[in-house]
Amino acid sequence: MLLVAGLLAAIYFQRHRLRVGPAIGAVGLIGCLYISPFCALGSALFAVRIVHDVVLVSVLAPLVVAALRLERLAIHGSLVGWTVIHVLTFWLWHAPPFYEAAMSSDATFWAMQVSIVATASLWWVKVFRAPAPAAATVLLATMVAMGSLGALLTFAHRALYAPHWLTTQDWGLSPLEDQQIAGIIMWAPGSLVYLLAALTIVYRSLGTRAATI
Repeated sequence: MLLVAGLLAAIYFQRHRLRVGPAIGAVGLIGCLYISPFCALGSALFAVRIVHDVVLVSVLAPLVVAALRLERLAIHGSLVGWTVIHVLTFWLWHAPPFYEAAMSSDATFWAMQVSIVATASLWWVKVFRAPAPAAATVLLATMVAMGSLGALLTFAHRALYAPHWLTTQDWGLSPLEDQQIAGIIMWAPGSLVYLLAALTIVYRSLGTRAATI
């Protein structure tokens, strides 16, 4: 609660530099992800942790960009390069050894959270600044990459994540079933976010082009 109160105070005193609506939305989402029982549930169920991490990259990161007006920044590096960084960061932290390290250490956990949000935010800046065809292309490529991770989790023949081997039974799930649900979440609704963003960008581009004819 102190974290949320501090962020709200910062928004009030820096409101002339921020977009207040997205900033309040980001703080509310942070409160839901890290203060509510949702966060503790993510320690028990890998499926909930995947929902948490998908929300970080697809909702919180764009809100951070909007709130801080980061879309005005000229980020060094190519759009493709930042797409690779964004995807690899997400994949790396969900490789079983790195995930286990994050779940067993507060410092590593916060390094995971900050790096995922930071790289996703910078990637969204590049997407927002890119021409519509390029932006739509990398969004679709990211959709495929995230969906591939979801497919790997869904079709794995054994439970891969040791932190959840003994925590799922109270919820009526085996560790493998929990992992399969997590994979389906990443494969379907998690990937859908990128598809919707690509379609929105293409639609707006076509609307702008039609208006200039």
